[in-house]
Amino acid sequence: MDQESSSSQHPKGHQRTRSAVKATRPRSSTKGPLDVGDTPLASHLLPPQTQQTDQQTSSSHAEQQHQMMIPGGHGHQARAPVSGSPLLPRSPAAHSPAPPHSRRQPPPLSLSPAGPSPRMSFSPGPGSGAASGRGAPRPPPDFSHLLRPDIYHELAPLNVPPPFRQSAKQPSASTPIPDLLARGHFRAAAVAAAQALTGANGAPAPDPADHALILSLFYVRLACLTLIDATALATQEVKALEDLNATFYVDETGHNLIPWELRILAVRLQAISFADQRRAVMSYYDLAREARLRLAEAAAKHDNSEKQLWRERLNDLGVRVAGVLVEMDDLKGAVEHLTSLKESDNGSGKMQMARALLWLHLGDVGAARGCVKPAEGSEGPSDNMTERILHALCDMADGKYSEALNQWEELSKVSDNEMIGVNRGVCLLYVGRLQEGKDLLEGLVDSGRTSHTLLFNLTTMYELCTERSRTLKVQLTEKVAALEPTSFGWEKTNADFKL
Repeated sequence: MDQESSSSQHPKGHQRTRSAVKATRPRSSTKGPLDVGDTPLASHLLPPQTQQTDQQTSSSHAEQQHQMMIPGGHGHQARAPVSGSPLLPRSPAAHSPAPPHSRRQPPPLSLSPAGPSPRMSFSPGPGSGAASGRGAPRPPPDFSHLLRPDIYHELAPLNVPPPFRQSAKQPSASTPIPDLLARGHFRAAAVAAAQALTGANGAPAPDPADHALILSLFYVRLACLTLIDATALATQEVKALEDLNATFYVDETGHNLIPWELRILAVRLQAISFADQRRAVMSYYDLAREARLRLAEAAAKHDNSEKQLWRERLNDLGVRVAGVLVEMDDLKGAVEHLTSLKESDNGSGKMQMARALLWLHLGDVGAARGCVKPAEGSEGPSDNMTERILHALCDMADGKYSEALNQWEELSKVSDNEMIGVNRGVCLLYVGRLQEGKDLLEGLVDSGRTSHTLLFNLTTMYELCTERSRTLKVQLTEKVAALEPTSFGWEKTNADFKL
């Protein structure tokens, strides 16, 4: 008693105190994500007898583990020794406190269709269930994503000169789209196409499954936007198509539902929208791969008209790739690409001229002259109109305006093409005959020719010959607005007259 009292009165010196026993956290399960018995779907994947055995085993394991974690030594049970080398993994019998015969392993998961194991299906999918067996027709794709009003922008006529906005030749809102296109009312046609897609004109919107009508109206919308100098809006609206090569746009026969003209235009607009011209090059190559496939199919069927169609489309894609490379300032790549293109014996004059213009843009006049071959058996000047036009353009590129003027005058005697007249007027300007060139271009306008190139060159001559060019430009807008509408486009913008 004295020792105890003295020990309670006097504090002890440097002596180890007994640490309190802390409760330990129960050991977590070490099972991985592939152990099916512990997943929420185990009740669907395991038989009832196996589930009951697993529950008994889990409860027995939890109770024994709880006894092993009691601190203080009372009721503590020693762990069973692990047999075998300590470097080897623990055996399943030693890992689980339950008897080996009381735990039954779940059946392994198999990805093969053999066996009556149950399956869980979240979507029918083509060919994934009994209801949609092989050979079942594919449901028509839903094009409602192109019918949303928020896709299309409002077209404000702020860049249209007043003589066109106030003209009595403006079409009514009830004019059909084909009539608008035939008379050159491209702005009105773009508005009508958007209203037809969204049902804003009082008529119901197209059926989301009618892909032919929807894509046709969408093409009219984008094409008309580019024709009225609203390409910036077209680059925003074309994003609604997303991936042009997606399986969504492929039908059961493997053909793309998007018309070829719309795909060509969409590739160009999407490249501008994402500011990535390389995207256009890759997309054109994808289209070329498809064109070769369709060309082989047409050859196998001995369809000459189909073969000619796909051959022309393939040649057109080759020229378009070269044009994109020029816009990317990859002139070396453009030259190598144009050189690698095969010469088509029966190529159209349009494609030959397109190649020649690209060579002229690159500065190779000799290669441009070689794009058009002379007619067989011809001696002296060729009767081929395309060749004569190309030689005149090459003379202009070389600075030989007097020789080019003589060729344009000879061509004007056999053709009244607007392009011939415009180039003739430009040559008159460069040889110092400005007044004659201005009178020539004004005569073309009086005859109903109103292309952007003609109006731009004429307004440039107004700026060169007088200080009151704006008055002449306004008078020119009134003159053009008074002309009868044509399919080449009636309504103009301020940029056409340099206002």
